[in-house]
Amino acid sequence: MARKWTRYPKRTFYAFVAPWAVGFLLLTAAPMVYGFVVSLTNFDGVSPRYKWVGFDNYIELFQDPDVWAALVRTLVFTAIVVPLTVGGSLGLAVIINRRLRAVGLWRTIFFLPSVVPVVAMAIMWKLVFNKDAGILNAMLGLVGIPPVGWLVDPMVFYSLIILMLWGLGGGMIIMLAALQGVPQELEEAAIVDGAGRWTVFRHVTIPMISPILFFQLVTGVIVALQVFVQPLLLTNSAGISQAGGVPDSTTLYMVQVYQEFFLSGRFGYGSAMLWVFFLIILGLTLVLLRSSKSWVYYEVDTDAEREGAVR
Repeated sequence: MARKWTRYPKRTFYAFVAPWAVGFLLLTAAPMVYGFVVSLTNFDGVSPRYKWVGFDNYIELFQDPDVWAALVRTLVFTAIVVPLTVGGSLGLAVIINRRLRAVGLWRTIFFLPSVVPVVAMAIMWKLVFNKDAGILNAMLGLVGIPPVGWLVDPMVFYSLIILMLWGLGGGMIIMLAALQGVPQELEEAAIVDGAGRWTVFRHVTIPMISPILFFQLVTGVIVALQVFVQPLLLTNSAGISQAGGVPDSTTLYMVQVYQEFFLSGRFGYGSAMLWVFFLIILGLTLVLLRSSKSWVYYEVDTDAEREGAVR
């Protein structure tokens, strides 16, 4: 017997939404408002005696060369890491998507690094990059290359990029799911029409998985811009407790924020930096969303496209 449709009252909807709404208000909205209020003061994180300074922190921020240097360094880091991450994940997914022996084993091997905790990963790579006892320099010594200072400027910047690329397995799984969702009929039809493998991949496969590529691009940019723990633990022997030993090459924006908060005791200035950074990330995300209209293909038409077709 078919179950009769029941219209629930509005309070049922609000009851289900309430946990998320309360969590958002208490754990996201309220801290953001509090952080903005603090950014308008000279609060040092300890003394209750602080005064209202208005937008002086923001004015100083835009005149601070260290902040600009950290921001440019972070943008360059993101511009390098994100394409390599997305492209590397896609490349691994293409390889794993083929009919290989022990394909499950290879998937596991590629995926395991992505579940290693960040702290353990950074400490492990710090040992790998060690100039005197690291395995990387030991391998280079076998072919006659002298030891390289991987953890000092400027090589530490490239060492950080290598560390970030080690966990491609998570993106590989997402890309693999996207590739397996591409209808084989389309690829076979293109091959029958005379298209080569590369042409099929470029003009059929890529457009079909473009929404996943866009998702990986947006999330990759947001994550890369906020990298913080890896540069601290990779080069600083004192760990997170003291961020002053980080080389200039890996003093990214969030590392600079941490130094302002906990080394300089400038909570108001650090909060202003975070709010400016939030607006930068928001702006970049909106730019990516706007650009997606020209290269992301959706099988289902959006509402705007349907309205345009009707007109």
